[in-house]
Amino acid sequence: MRLEGKVAIVTGGGRGIGLAVAKRLAEEGAAVMIGEIDTSLGESAVATLTGEGHKAAFVTCDVSDPASAANLAADTVSTLGGLDIVVNNAGITRIGDFLETDIEDFDAVLDVNLRGVFAVSQAAAREMVKAGTKGAIVNICSVTAVLGMPEQISYCVSKAGVYQLTRSVGLALADKGIRVNAVGPGTVQTEMSAGVLDYDTDNVAMKRVLARTPLGRLAKPEEIANTVLFLASDDAAYLTGHIVFVDGGRMIQNIVLSFDD
Repeated sequence: MRLEGKVAIVTGGGRGIGLAVAKRLAEEGAAVMIGEIDTSLGESAVATLTGEGHKAAFVTCDVSDPASAANLAADTVSTLGGLDIVVNNAGITRIGDFLETDIEDFDAVLDVNLRGVFAVSQAAAREMVKAGTKGAIVNICSVTAVLGMPEQISYCVSKAGVYQLTRSVGLALADKGIRVNAVGPGTVQTEMSAGVLDYDTDNVAMKRVLARTPLGRLAKPEEIANTVLFLASDDAAYLTGHIVFVDGGRMIQNIVLSFDD
């Protein structure tokens, strides 16, 4: 197993991509700390993991709060015996017209999606440096770091920030032996995307997504988790500061494949 003896944090690990990542890391031998703001989701995730024979624990965490992020990192070390891997997955979005968007909604998205990645990464890296651990940080970015979406401006801005945070923190921690990379998913079949799309392929919003996706389907959370595993493992020992787009080809096309409104 590729992560035997390793300890990993997964923020937002209670559902969707986060839970898929937690399961995949655990299957490869890692003990997993779930960082979740929703207690019921966190406890449910741990029950799922331990029920499958994995070692897991849960800490309530508001990633946008540096004190809460520091507590997550410290609790992981004290409870699970170390800290080798961090997956910054926690994220939210707000949908709306730019002219009608409240600044509070804009700030809320950046607080979780960007400030949270900074806070958790910093807290975890401090624990790794203290222990002399050559660890790995994997951020969940998005194709929207590069491709704009007029109805989710705050989300796009936050993910563009994660893109540059990954590259810059990768440089900052390279001499400590801590690698920092990111996965940039396209549209993934999760609870978050279900709030935006009707998965019925006759739905207009769904048609628009598929028309921009050469492989013609949404990603499964497990497909994102597989790439996270690669970046977190020694298989990617010479990678840092990279964003791997797992997008069904979306980033490479410059035409709409087909769309009938």
